[in-house]
Amino acid sequence: MDKLKAMQTVVSIADEGSLTAAAAALGSSLPAVVRTLAALEVHLGVRLFNRTTRRISLTEEGQQYIDGSRQLLVAIKDIESALTRDAVEPSGQLTITAPVLFGQMYLAPTVTRFVQRHGKVDVNLLLFDRMANLVEEHIDVGIRIGALEDSSLIAQPLCSVRRVVVASPDYLAHHGVPSHPMDLLKANCVRFSSGAGPQWTFHESDKPFKVPVTGNLKFNCVAPALQACLIGLGFGMFFSYQVAHHLAHDDLQVVLESFELPPRPINLVYPHARLLPARIKLFNEWVRHDLSVPKIG
Repeated sequence: MDKLKAMQTVVSIADEGSLTAAAAALGSSLPAVVRTLAALEVHLGVRLFNRTTRRISLTEEGQQYIDGSRQLLVAIKDIESALTRDAVEPSGQLTITAPVLFGQMYLAPTVTRFVQRHGKVDVNLLLFDRMANLVEEHIDVGIRIGALEDSSLIAQPLCSVRRVVVASPDYLAHHGVPSHPMDLLKANCVRFSSGAGPQWTFHESDKPFKVPVTGNLKFNCVAPALQACLIGLGFGMFFSYQVAHHLAHDDLQVVLESFELPPRPINLVYPHARLLPARIKLFNEWVRHDLSVPKIG
């Protein structure tokens, strides 16, 4: 039984005062209205209307059912109206995640401009370098760099980035420019305590290979590692977006370009493809057009 339709039917009968008038108001037939009412009364096990050949009136149970039905129908109408308004002017909570430095440098300005344009959307931007579970952590949209391991996510490509090895001009002047990744074995390399760790991956003759780099500095985040390279303490391996500003100002120099791995994609990801709230659809579209990640090389 379509209970929503049944509620609408009995409310219409009560409002119109007859089965015939209710059928006309609903754009239905009299037999259909009679069947719906009879089926509902059988389902509930009570009589909702007292019916004679001249008039129809609500029973006590019928009045209770009508009062409750009116409240539910009004609530449903309010929900639909809110969703319709949201489609015109999006509102509500929107939670987004991205890697820390990428979020600080590129996504946060895009999010800020989005909120300036759509002030009824309440955005929570979470920046961390771990891989968040969007579903379990109730996150609407994420930025992922590299191949996607979770095939259940919907992904929209935004751009791509390179993994580059860099050093300061001063360091290169004192220690020389490497011509092959194996030259890094005798160099000081600024490393990360997670991720690639003590091995950096390169590409040669269509095959990847690893170089076990060493050095006297290790960090668990990008910013201090980048600063160490800027002041001339060694080579560092970073995503191209992380060093784009310093390359543009000649504070760092890329080396071993011909041995780089293929560029990695940056994707906008979200858990579901259908029935997305308007605010999520609008934000996804906004990011694709507003986000600007500089290319190098």
